[in-house]
Amino acid sequence: MRAPELLQRLIRFNTVNPPGNEGEALNFLRGLLDEAGWQTEILARVPERPNLVARLKGGAPGPTLGLISHVDTVPANPEEWTRDPWSGDLVDGYIWGRGALDMKDQVASETAACLALGESGWRPAQGDLLLVVAADEETGAHFGANWLCEEMPEKVRCDWVVNEGAGELVEFGGRRFFTLSVGEKGTFRFTIRASGTAGHGSIPGVGDNALLKLAPALANLHRQPPRESTADTDRFLETLLGHVPEDLDAALAEVRAGDPLLADLLADPMLGVTLAPTMANASSRENVIPSKAEIVVDCRTPPGMTGDEALERIESVIGDGDWQITFNDPVIGNRSDYGGPLAEALEEWAGLSEPGATVLPQVMPGFSDSHWFRKAFGATVYGFCPQSAMSLAETKPLVHGADERVAVADVELMENLFTWLPPRMLGTAR
Repeated sequence: MRAPELLQRLIRFNTVNPPGNEGEALNFLRGLLDEAGWQTEILARVPERPNLVARLKGGAPGPTLGLISHVDTVPANPEEWTRDPWSGDLVDGYIWGRGALDMKDQVASETAACLALGESGWRPAQGDLLLVVAADEETGAHFGANWLCEEMPEKVRCDWVVNEGAGELVEFGGRRFFTLSVGEKGTFRFTIRASGTAGHGSIPGVGDNALLKLAPALANLHRQPPRESTADTDRFLETLLGHVPEDLDAALAEVRAGDPLLADLLADPMLGVTLAPTMANASSRENVIPSKAEIVVDCRTPPGMTGDEALERIESVIGDGDWQITFNDPVIGNRSDYGGPLAEALEEWAGLSEPGATVLPQVMPGFSDSHWFRKAFGATVYGFCPQSAMSLAETKPLVHGADERVAVADVELMENLFTWLPPRMLGTAR
């Protein structure tokens, strides 16, 4: 297995975004792929924010399978870590460092699989295998997948795509499932603003305190909008529980009784709009009554929900008040139907890897580059990067957190999938 060593090397490239500095890491990968017989290109909106696109062409026309990932990471504060965040240390079966789980493990495993396939002489019988390692996912993909799909569509057009977002092995009711993301929720972050009149803090009756006007809204944000079912939530609950839920509250309670963490991390966030106040701003001085005040709320919406629909849910929670609501760069979430050749292949691999296991389709509460490939090409895009050595409880707190690390056994499992999948989907040229 080559992926663990490749992951260690990738972690040692500091690709914290901003600024990203993805070029050195991507050129390193490009050199390896060139030697393995791949056709590679570096595509960039600006030179310092490149993307790597590599292709193995098939023997006849056919569909394109895309393996996509991003090499940029969020920041890391070394003072909060047990080990250097860019060490790539291998200790007791774990590789440590920023990006070990998000998502240089998948970059390494996809690339290692592609190297092995290229070096072996394998070529698709029909269609192409595409490897895309993008920049800038962590800050909106303006230089990465979004730009590629909108401005360079013929370079990255895919029919099937595998990306990040799920893949943990979970147990429930005596059965085992690999989670699989069929979609991402939308991001409708918004700002609630209030205006008043400034005054001296020692004379509260003189000013008109804008901050106090937001107090009812903030208090109401302890609640969430009513839960809502979709085809995806129904499938998730039916697969997990073994029956079609008639009442979402009762279904969630049943999941929580079986596994509270599964309920909190997967089930609950899927069941409608979620609201989380994250930032507040008012006076710039401690002795000045603010004339302006605002609260920023992270709002996530089910795939397909529009801004008007989101606003209706928001107002049902915070009520009416002396304030204005403005969306901040909203994005409607999207999804892929579950089924067809890619779903069948992943189900087959799950059963081969863990006898008796199957997949558990879900909607990812966060956001990923999968969105852009669905939007641009109508591609079937699933988030699936398998893990069985580390549990959901272990991995979730480490993503974007201190002491991020991944089990070597899981990196090898990922490499196994990405080596197996392309011949299964595209055949072998003869």
